[in-house]
Amino acid sequence: MRFRTAAALVFGLALTIPVSGAGAHDVVVIDDGAIDNAAETHIHHQHGGEEGHLPPGSANVRLVGRGSINQDGKEGRVADVGVFGGYAYLAAFWEPICQKGGVYVFDIANPSKPKQINFIRTSNDSYVGEGVQVIHIDTPAYSGDVLAMNNEICNEDKGDEKHPNGGMTLVDVTNPKVHKYLAQHAGDRAADGSINEIHSVFIWDAGAKAYAVQVDNEEATDVDIMDITDPRNPVMVAEYDLAAMVPGILQPNQGLDSVFHHDVVVKQIGSRWVMLVSYWDGGYVTLDVTDPAHATYIGDSDFAFPDPEAAESGLTVDPEGNAHQSEFSLDNEYIVAADEDFNPFKAKATNDEGTEFTAIQGSDVPGIPQGGSIEGDTVYVGRACPGDAAVPAATGPGQIALAERGVCTFQEKLDNVVAAGGYEALLVFNREESTVGDGCETLISMLVAGDLPAFFVTRETGYDLLDLSYDHAACLAGDGTRTAPAAVGTHGDGVSLESIFDGWGYVHLYDNNAGKLVELDTYAIPEAHDPAHAEGSGDLSVHEVAMSHRDSRLAYFSYYAAGFRVARIVNDELVEMGHFIDEGGNNFWGVQVFEHDGRELVAASDRDFGLYIFEYTGP
Repeated sequence: MRFRTAAALVFGLALTIPVSGAGAHDVVVIDDGAIDNAAETHIHHQHGGEEGHLPPGSANVRLVGRGSINQDGKEGRVADVGVFGGYAYLAAFWEPICQKGGVYVFDIANPSKPKQINFIRTSNDSYVGEGVQVIHIDTPAYSGDVLAMNNEICNEDKGDEKHPNGGMTLVDVTNPKVHKYLAQHAGDRAADGSINEIHSVFIWDAGAKAYAVQVDNEEATDVDIMDITDPRNPVMVAEYDLAAMVPGILQPNQGLDSVFHHDVVVKQIGSRWVMLVSYWDGGYVTLDVTDPAHATYIGDSDFAFPDPEAAESGLTVDPEGNAHQSEFSLDNEYIVAADEDFNPFKAKATNDEGTEFTAIQGSDVPGIPQGGSIEGDTVYVGRACPGDAAVPAATGPGQIALAERGVCTFQEKLDNVVAAGGYEALLVFNREESTVGDGCETLISMLVAGDLPAFFVTRETGYDLLDLSYDHAACLAGDGTRTAPAAVGTHGDGVSLESIFDGWGYVHLYDNNAGKLVELDTYAIPEAHDPAHAEGSGDLSVHEVAMSHRDSRLAYFSYYAAGFRVARIVNDELVEMGHFIDEGGNNFWGVQVFEHDGRELVAASDRDFGLYIFEYTGP
């Protein structure tokens, strides 16, 4: 919280970002389980363990009311929340099983007694997550209150088959009890005619026209903007691949290579409409979208080395990235941003020559025991795919399988290594470059589940462990199909993987300037950087921020198992002012500010219950 950056280089750019057509992304490549889009940030299990919570209690926060969704089996069922016109709208997520998705509607005319009065279905096999919002649209083509919700796909039985039920759904909720569908599954269309699933959607009325911006899971670096002046007939305006068009926003080869669009808001600031994009490892990016067909770059953030919030607790670690969600302060002077991180540990990896390398833990596998290590000699097992040479069994204790990315999924590689038997862990090194552009030195996170620890490393690291000569230029020139020149069963260097505690996801405070955003401060709850709370207290990452509509210095946070939190900006620092955790714990996903009878209230969505409504009572 006391972190200050040195004066950042501030540069003014008015870079026009050209429209990128969908065809630029039409490549045939296996989805091997790289966590490279927004949907997958919530599909994998939460690393620290969902059980447990912090002690109940509150300070400067009054519980106004709460209401449960009308459904059995609520655990994990609720996602985001939006509020408009005396009603709250809660997203129906895919958990605990893939079932009917949509939006629960609550009457909050009496906020002390919220009552569910409707459920708005989306199509079969789709669900709603981050994208729940209602605004009033008043254009020459349409007038009414419009609910926007995203559609993601959850029917695992259909495998990788493309579905027509992605995109956004727009609903007339002028009468929330009797909704009318305006458009269903509008979004970017793939070559086969299906609609790309989206993780979030944000809509705004710019006067004569209205627009929607979508988080596209299929073309994950894209920012898709549609004209919804007539919400019954959405029309694509532009697609912007920010990673390609503004490469200066990236921090390549620093463990910050999972770059994709995750969340977005748009706000009128002066005479301009400004978009704030949360771009995961690409940071936070501001764009002028006054003319959505010709968006221009304004500014972006970088992640500081070493991680500034961890440094306050005496930890010297690299940043995680994970730019999840953000908002402008009421007076637009600040950007408050929430980095989501479910894994409070990372691996410190060295070979037997003492050379350190970066190893990224898989999503749903054991980490290194706290305070312990995994050590052993590496054994090259090829690509470990069905149809390839069989993975040899470990020939002795303390051996670590070293596999190469390609052809099959990370899950298949792990399953084949486990079936071979005897290995302590799995390391997967990257393939050559490919049309996807994530080979060689790119570090990605693997979507993989099992009981064997598994980690991802660069191609150069894999070659070094096998004592092979690595040619980076040749790797970049490759087509992603050539394998390392080593026989399956070759023994490589020994490695040591140590467990390093680096804390949970936290909050950034930025000056809202042009060019590189100046980071002013960071904020996390104390328990998030205490190894004693790495397990057994639930997930202690921040999830979302909502800025006060009355006070330019007040911010509200949904903080998963750490409950509802309130912070104030004081002398360019974030200072916690209040909190609430209910008896039995909470698991808050969304947070939304609204007005009621001259008071500012805050709605929060509890994943396992439903709706909470709070009032901040502090200074």
